[in-house]
Amino acid sequence: MNAPHSPEALDARDRPARLAVGVVGAGRVGPALAAALRLAGHRPVAVSGVSDASRRRAADLLPDVPLVEPAEVLARADLVLLTVPDDALVPLVAGLAETGAVRPGQLIVHTSGRYGARVLDPVLRAGGLPLALHPAMTFTGTSVDVQRLAGCPFGVTAPEELRLAAEALVIEMGGEPEWIAEESRPLYHAALALGSNHLVTLVAEAMELLSLAGVAAPDRMLGPLLGAALDNALRSGDAALTGPVSRGDAGTVAAHVGELRAHAPQMVAGYLAMARATADRALAHGLLKAEQAEDLLVVLADQEKGPGGTGPGGGGPGGAR
Repeated sequence: MNAPHSPEALDARDRPARLAVGVVGAGRVGPALAAALRLAGHRPVAVSGVSDASRRRAADLLPDVPLVEPAEVLARADLVLLTVPDDALVPLVAGLAETGAVRPGQLIVHTSGRYGARVLDPVLRAGGLPLALHPAMTFTGTSVDVQRLAGCPFGVTAPEELRLAAEALVIEMGGEPEWIAEESRPLYHAALALGSNHLVTLVAEAMELLSLAGVAAPDRMLGPLLGAALDNALRSGDAALTGPVSRGDAGTVAAHVGELRAHAPQMVAGYLAMARATADRALAHGLLKAEQAEDLLVVLADQEKGPGGTGPGGGGPGGAR
Protein backbone atom coordinates (compact mmCIF):
# COMPACT_ATOMS: atom_id res chain seq x y z
CA MET A 1 0.00 0.00 0.00
CA ASN A 2 1.27 3.50 -0.81
CA ALA A 3 2.11 5.87 2.00
CA PRO A 4 -0.22 8.85 2.47
CA HIS A 5 1.05 12.02 0.78
CA SER A 6 -0.67 14.60 2.98
CA PRO A 7 -1.97 14.93 6.53
CA GLU A 8 -5.49 15.06 5.16
CA ALA A 9 -5.05 11.48 3.95
CA LEU A 10 -5.21 10.39 7.59
CA ASP A 11 -8.15 12.52 8.72
CA ALA A 12 -9.31 10.89 11.97
CA ARG A 13 -12.95 11.44 11.05
CA ASP A 14 -12.56 8.57 8.61
CA ARG A 15 -11.22 5.11 9.36
CA PRO A 16 -7.48 5.44 8.75
CA ALA A 17 -6.04 3.65 5.75
CA ARG A 18 -4.44 0.30 6.49
CA LEU A 19 -0.73 0.89 6.90
CA ALA A 20 2.41 -1.19 6.59
CA VAL A 21 4.03 -0.84 10.03
CA GLY A 22 7.74 -1.02 10.84
CA VAL A 23 9.52 -1.00 14.19
CA VAL A 24 13.02 0.36 14.78
CA GLY A 25 14.13 -0.86 18.20
CA ALA A 26 12.50 -4.07 19.42
CA GLY A 27 12.55 -3.17 23.10
CA ARG A 28 9.56 -3.68 25.34
CA VAL A 29 7.43 -0.97 23.72
CA GLY A 30 7.72 -1.24 19.94
CA PRO A 31 6.58 -4.83 19.37
CA ALA A 32 3.61 -4.34 21.71
CA LEU A 33 2.44 -1.23 19.84
CA ALA A 34 2.88 -2.95 16.49
CA ALA A 35 0.91 -5.93 17.77
CA ALA A 36 -1.87 -3.57 18.85
CA LEU A 37 -1.88 -1.94 15.43
CA ARG A 38 -2.11 -5.39 13.86
CA LEU A 39 -5.27 -6.02 15.89
CA ALA A 40 -6.64 -2.78 14.42
CA GLY A 41 -6.06 -4.09 10.90
CA HIS A 42 -2.66 -2.64 10.10
CA ARG A 43 0.16 -4.86 8.80
CA PRO A 44 3.53 -5.14 10.59
CA VAL A 45 6.10 -5.73 7.85
CA ALA A 46 9.56 -5.28 9.38
CA VAL A 47 11.35 -4.90 12.70
CA SER A 48 14.92 -4.19 13.74
CA GLY A 49 16.59 -5.36 16.92
CA VAL A 50 20.15 -5.75 18.12
CA SER A 51 20.19 -7.83 21.30
CA ASP A 52 19.13 -11.45 21.60
CA ALA A 53 16.40 -10.38 24.01
CA SER A 54 14.95 -7.89 21.54
CA ARG A 55 14.99 -10.46 18.77
CA ARG A 56 13.17 -12.98 20.96
CA ARG A 57 10.65 -10.34 21.93
CA ALA A 58 9.99 -9.48 18.30
CA ALA A 59 9.56 -13.16 17.45
CA ASP A 60 7.06 -13.64 20.28
CA LEU A 61 4.91 -10.57 19.64
CA LEU A 62 5.36 -10.24 15.88
CA PRO A 63 5.72 -13.78 14.54
CA ASP A 64 6.65 -14.07 10.87
CA VAL A 65 7.69 -10.40 10.71
CA PRO A 66 11.24 -10.26 9.30
CA LEU A 67 14.15 -8.80 11.27
CA VAL A 68 16.03 -6.32 9.08
CA GLU A 69 18.28 -3.28 9.38
CA PRO A 70 16.67 0.09 10.34
CA ALA A 71 17.01 1.53 6.81
CA GLU A 72 15.21 -1.50 5.42
CA VAL A 73 12.42 -1.05 7.98
CA LEU A 74 11.82 2.43 6.59
CA ALA A 75 11.96 1.16 3.03
CA ARG A 76 9.14 -1.30 3.70
CA ALA A 77 6.85 0.68 6.03
CA ASP A 78 4.32 3.48 5.72
CA LEU A 79 4.25 3.97 9.50
CA VAL A 80 7.54 3.63 11.39
CA LEU A 81 7.75 3.31 15.17
CA LEU A 82 11.06 4.57 16.57
CA THR A 83 11.10 2.85 19.97
CA VAL A 84 14.67 3.35 21.14
CA PRO A 85 16.08 4.85 24.37
CA ASP A 86 15.87 8.64 24.66
CA ASP A 87 19.61 9.17 24.25
CA ALA A 88 19.64 7.11 21.06
CA LEU A 89 16.72 8.90 19.43
CA VAL A 90 18.45 12.08 18.27
CA PRO A 91 21.34 10.38 16.43
CA LEU A 92 18.98 7.76 15.00
CA VAL A 93 16.66 10.40 13.53
CA ALA A 94 19.57 12.39 12.14
CA GLY A 95 21.14 9.33 10.56
CA LEU A 96 17.93 8.12 8.94
CA ALA A 97 17.25 11.56 7.48
CA GLU A 98 20.81 12.10 6.26
CA THR A 99 20.88 8.76 4.43
CA GLY A 100 17.62 9.48 2.64
CA ALA A 101 15.75 6.65 4.36
CA VAL A 102 12.72 8.84 5.10
CA ARG A 103 10.15 9.08 2.30
CA PRO A 104 7.78 12.00 1.71
CA GLY A 105 4.43 11.28 3.32
CA GLN A 106 5.83 8.57 5.60
CA LEU A 107 4.56 8.61 9.18
CA ILE A 108 7.47 8.58 11.65
CA VAL A 109 6.43 8.05 15.27
CA HIS A 110 8.65 8.11 18.34
CA THR A 111 7.50 6.96 21.78
CA SER A 112 9.85 8.95 24.02
CA GLY A 113 8.18 10.76 26.90
CA ARG A 114 10.93 13.35 27.08
CA TYR A 115 10.74 14.63 23.52
CA GLY A 116 7.96 16.22 21.54
CA ALA A 117 7.73 16.46 17.76
CA ARG A 118 10.66 18.86 17.27
CA VAL A 119 13.18 16.06 17.74
CA LEU A 120 11.79 14.78 14.43
CA ASP A 121 12.53 18.02 12.55
CA PRO A 122 14.99 16.19 10.24
CA VAL A 123 12.11 13.88 9.32
CA LEU A 124 9.87 16.85 8.60
CA ARG A 125 12.51 18.44 6.36
CA ALA A 126 12.73 15.16 4.45
CA GLY A 127 8.97 15.23 3.84
CA GLY A 128 8.00 12.79 6.58
CA LEU A 129 5.09 13.26 8.99
CA PRO A 130 6.37 13.50 12.61
CA LEU A 131 4.34 12.25 15.60
CA ALA A 132 5.26 11.85 19.28
CA LEU A 133 3.03 9.21 20.92
CA HIS A 134 4.10 8.24 24.44
CA PRO A 135 2.14 5.46 26.19
CA ALA A 136 1.99 6.33 29.89
CA MET A 137 2.44 2.84 31.27
CA THR A 138 5.20 0.40 32.10
CA PHE A 139 5.87 -2.45 29.69
CA THR A 140 6.87 -6.04 30.40
CA GLY A 141 7.82 -7.00 26.85
CA THR A 142 5.12 -9.68 26.74
CA SER A 143 1.68 -10.07 25.20
CA VAL A 144 0.05 -8.76 28.39
CA ASP A 145 1.17 -5.27 27.33
CA VAL A 146 -1.16 -5.37 24.33
CA GLN A 147 -4.12 -5.98 26.63
CA ARG A 148 -3.02 -3.24 29.04
CA LEU A 149 -3.04 -0.68 26.23
CA ALA A 150 -6.84 -0.64 26.48
CA GLY A 151 -7.61 2.72 28.09
CA CYS A 152 -3.92 3.63 28.44
CA PRO A 153 -3.29 7.40 28.25
CA PHE A 154 -0.87 8.50 25.52
CA GLY A 155 0.97 11.81 25.65
CA VAL A 156 0.47 13.15 22.10
CA THR A 157 2.52 15.91 20.50
CA ALA A 158 2.47 16.66 16.78
CA PRO A 159 2.10 19.52 14.30
CA GLU A 160 -1.44 20.86 14.48
CA GLU A 161 -2.30 19.57 11.01
CA LEU A 162 -1.39 16.04 12.14
CA ARG A 163 -3.26 16.16 15.44
CA LEU A 164 -6.28 14.18 14.24
CA ALA A 165 -4.06 11.58 12.61
CA ALA A 166 -2.07 11.14 15.83
CA GLU A 167 -5.19 10.81 17.94
CA ALA A 168 -6.68 8.30 15.50
CA LEU A 169 -3.63 6.03 15.76
CA VAL A 170 -3.73 6.15 19.57
CA ILE A 171 -7.41 5.25 19.59
CA GLU A 172 -6.75 2.37 17.21
CA MET A 173 -4.17 1.00 19.66
CA GLY A 174 -6.84 1.12 22.38
CA GLY A 175 -5.36 4.18 24.07
CA GLU A 176 -6.71 7.56 25.12
CA PRO A 177 -4.91 10.58 23.59
CA GLU A 178 -3.87 13.44 25.88
CA TRP A 179 -2.48 16.46 24.05
CA ILE A 180 0.85 17.71 25.48
CA ALA A 181 2.31 20.99 24.25
CA GLU A 182 5.83 20.78 22.83
CA GLU A 183 7.31 23.04 25.52
CA SER A 184 5.62 21.04 28.29
CA ARG A 185 7.00 17.69 27.25
CA PRO A 186 10.00 17.54 29.65
CA LEU A 187 7.80 18.55 32.61
CA TYR A 188 5.20 15.97 31.62
CA HIS A 189 7.86 13.27 31.51
CA ALA A 190 9.37 14.36 34.84
CA ALA A 191 5.95 13.99 36.45
CA LEU A 192 5.51 10.46 35.13
CA ALA A 193 9.04 9.44 36.14
CA LEU A 194 8.57 10.86 39.63
CA GLY A 195 5.30 9.03 40.12
CA SER A 196 6.15 5.73 38.45
CA ASN A 197 9.89 5.07 38.57
CA HIS A 198 10.38 6.40 42.09
CA LEU A 199 7.34 4.47 43.28
CA VAL A 200 9.06 1.24 42.28
CA THR A 201 12.14 2.27 44.28
CA LEU A 202 10.04 3.12 47.34
CA VAL A 203 8.13 -0.15 47.20
CA ALA A 204 11.29 -2.20 46.71
CA GLU A 205 12.94 -0.50 49.69
CA ALA A 206 9.86 -1.03 51.88
CA MET A 207 9.83 -4.73 50.97
CA GLU A 208 13.52 -5.01 51.78
CA LEU A 209 12.99 -3.44 55.22
CA LEU A 210 10.07 -5.75 55.97
CA SER A 211 12.24 -8.72 55.08
CA LEU A 212 14.90 -7.45 57.49
CA ALA A 213 12.16 -7.15 60.12
CA GLY A 214 11.32 -10.83 59.66
CA VAL A 215 8.18 -10.55 57.54
CA ALA A 216 7.96 -13.69 55.41
CA ALA A 217 5.80 -12.21 52.61
CA PRO A 218 6.47 -8.46 52.35
CA ASP A 219 4.46 -8.17 49.13
CA ARG A 220 1.32 -9.54 50.78
CA MET A 221 1.71 -7.23 53.75
CA LEU A 222 2.27 -4.14 51.62
CA GLY A 223 -0.32 -4.89 48.96
CA PRO A 224 -3.49 -3.74 50.77
CA LEU A 225 -1.73 -0.76 52.37
CA LEU A 226 -0.18 0.51 49.16
CA GLY A 227 -3.30 -0.16 47.11
CA ALA A 228 -5.40 1.91 49.51
CA ALA A 229 -2.77 4.66 49.71
CA LEU A 230 -2.54 4.95 45.92
CA ASP A 231 -6.31 4.99 45.51
CA ASN A 232 -6.70 7.63 48.24
CA ALA A 233 -3.91 9.78 46.79
CA LEU A 234 -5.41 9.71 43.29
CA ARG A 235 -8.83 10.59 44.67
CA SER A 236 -7.90 13.14 47.33
CA GLY A 237 -4.36 14.37 46.67
CA ASP A 238 -2.62 15.83 49.72
CA ALA A 239 -5.71 15.24 51.86
CA ALA A 240 -4.78 11.54 51.80
CA LEU A 241 -1.52 12.12 53.71
CA THR A 242 -1.20 9.95 56.84
CA GLY A 243 1.58 8.68 59.07
CA PRO A 244 4.02 10.13 61.59
CA VAL A 245 5.25 13.04 59.47
CA SER A 246 1.76 14.40 58.77
CA ARG A 247 0.97 14.00 62.51
CA GLY A 248 4.15 15.76 63.61
CA ASP A 249 5.44 12.70 65.52
CA ALA A 250 9.06 13.84 65.75
CA GLY A 251 10.11 11.05 68.11
CA THR A 252 8.81 8.37 65.78
CA VAL A 253 10.60 9.88 62.80
CA ALA A 254 13.85 10.00 64.80
CA ALA A 255 13.37 6.34 65.78
CA HIS A 256 12.82 5.40 62.14
CA VAL A 257 16.03 7.11 61.08
CA GLY A 258 17.94 5.43 63.88
CA GLU A 259 16.77 2.01 62.69
CA LEU A 260 17.62 2.82 59.11
CA ARG A 261 21.12 3.94 60.08
CA ALA A 262 21.62 0.60 61.85
CA HIS A 263 20.11 -1.74 59.26
CA ALA A 264 19.91 0.07 55.89
CA PRO A 265 22.06 3.22 55.94
CA GLN A 266 21.75 3.59 52.17
CA MET A 267 18.06 4.41 52.66
CA VAL A 268 18.50 7.25 55.19
CA ALA A 269 18.91 10.05 52.64
CA GLY A 270 15.80 8.98 50.72
CA TYR A 271 13.71 8.69 53.88
CA LEU A 272 14.76 12.16 55.07
CA ALA A 273 14.13 13.74 51.65
CA MET A 274 10.64 12.23 51.42
CA ALA A 275 9.88 13.14 55.05
CA ARG A 276 10.82 16.76 54.44
CA ALA A 277 8.77 16.90 51.23
CA THR A 278 5.82 15.33 53.05
CA ALA A 279 6.13 17.81 55.92
CA ASP A 280 6.21 20.75 53.49
CA ARG A 281 3.06 19.53 51.73
CA ALA A 282 1.26 18.78 54.99
CA LEU A 283 2.08 22.28 56.27
CA ALA A 284 1.03 23.96 53.02
CA HIS A 285 -2.35 22.19 53.07
CA GLY A 286 -3.12 22.76 56.75
CA LEU A 287 -2.80 19.11 57.73
CA LEU A 288 0.19 19.80 60.00
CA LYS A 289 0.04 22.74 62.40
CA ALA A 290 3.06 24.98 62.74
CA GLU A 291 3.51 24.12 66.41
CA GLN A 292 3.43 20.38 65.58
CA ALA A 293 5.92 20.86 62.78
CA GLU A 294 8.54 22.68 64.85
CA ASP A 295 9.99 19.62 66.62
CA LEU A 296 9.67 17.55 63.46
CA LEU A 297 11.65 20.03 61.37
CA VAL A 298 14.34 20.19 64.06
CA VAL A 299 14.62 16.40 63.99
CA LEU A 300 14.88 16.34 60.21
CA ALA A 301 17.55 19.05 60.22
CA ASP A 302 19.57 17.26 62.92
CA GLN A 303 19.26 13.87 61.26
CA GLU A 304 20.46 15.30 57.97
CA LYS A 305 23.70 16.18 59.77
CA GLY A 306 24.31 12.49 60.42
CA PRO A 307 24.44 10.26 63.51
CA GLY A 308 25.97 13.06 65.58
CA GLY A 309 22.82 15.19 65.25
CA THR A 310 21.16 16.30 68.47
CA GLY A 311 17.55 15.79 67.51
CA PRO A 312 15.21 14.05 69.95
CA GLY A 313 15.25 10.26 69.89
CA GLY A 314 13.04 7.73 71.52
CA GLY A 315 9.45 7.08 70.72
CA GLY A 316 8.18 3.74 69.59
CA PRO A 317 8.10 2.86 65.90
CA GLY A 318 5.03 4.48 64.34
CA GLY A 319 2.64 2.51 62.20
CA ALA A 320 1.22 3.85 58.95
CA ARG A 321 -2.15 4.83 60.33
